[in-house]
This record gives sequence, C-alpha cells and structure tokens, in this order.
Amino acid sequence: MTDQESKRIKQSEQLKVFLRSEKAKTPTRGSPLSAGYDIYSAEQTIIPAKGQAVVSTDLTVIVPIGTYGRVAPRSGLAVKHGIQTGAGVIDADYRGEVRVLLFNHGDKDFQIEAGDRIAQLVLEKIVLADIIAITREELDATERGEGGFGSTGKN
Repeated sequence: MTDQESKRIKQSEQLKVFLRSEKAKTPTRGSPLSAGYDIYSAEQTIIPAKGQAVVSTDLTVIVPIGTYGRVAPRSGLAVKHGIQTGAGVIDADYRGEVRVLLFNHGDKDFQIEAGDRIAQLVLEKIVLADIIAITREELDATERGEGGFGSTGKN
C-alpha cells in the first residue's frame, strides 16, 4: 500500500465536524466503547406532548465514505420521557446542518435547553451496490417466498 492510499484510508475513517455557530457543540461519546456520539441542541425549544419538533444543532458532519450517520434516540430520553427520533440518515455527501426530528410520545411537554443531549449519531457501514434489473424467471426460490408481515412465525 502506498503512502497516499494509506492516507486516504485513514482520512476516510474520520468523522469531520464543522461548528456552524458558537451555539454548536462537538459530538461526544459517553464512554470509550460507546457506539454513538451524543448530539447536542443549539437552541431552547419545547417538544409538545404527543407532538414533534425539529431541533437545531448548528452542526455539520462529514461521515466517512462507506458509512452513513444514523440519528438514533438516546435511551434515557426514550425510557424516562418517551422521546424518539425520526428521519435520521446523514449521507456521506451531505453538507448541511444536522437537525434532529424528535417525537414526544409522553403526556407532558418536554423542555429542551441549548446544550442538552438530544440524540446520538451512530456510524453504520453500507454497501453501495449496483442495481441490476432481472426478470421474474431470475428470482430465486426461497422457503419464505412472498410471505410478508408475520409470515415467519406465530407471534
């Protein structure tokens, strides 16, 4: 492997972060083996009971090529307050602000302060597969076949 190839591979393993304002905070990991990077709110807002809101982070991230960033819920917020995330995919070529869609499944409004941890960013490997159109005859047979929801068990 050449030095240039080694450098390119090493660079591709970096999560690059751009703080768009003084309100933005660099993502952190709760422990050395944490899978996710905590993402912080850049604003004060309320997620209404049984409602939703989009929360600003004032953050841009560049995920390594061959991965995408999945915006996932924080388990503590989910268990204690019913807060979940939605619409959370960050592609390797996205350069806009990371904004977090939060759903409040609880019965009380949920207050968020600037600097609160609101979600986590998990980097997941992907396969960028070529698409090949096939005919009906080229579909291989499986035991499951075309069975859909609930077709593999009784529960």
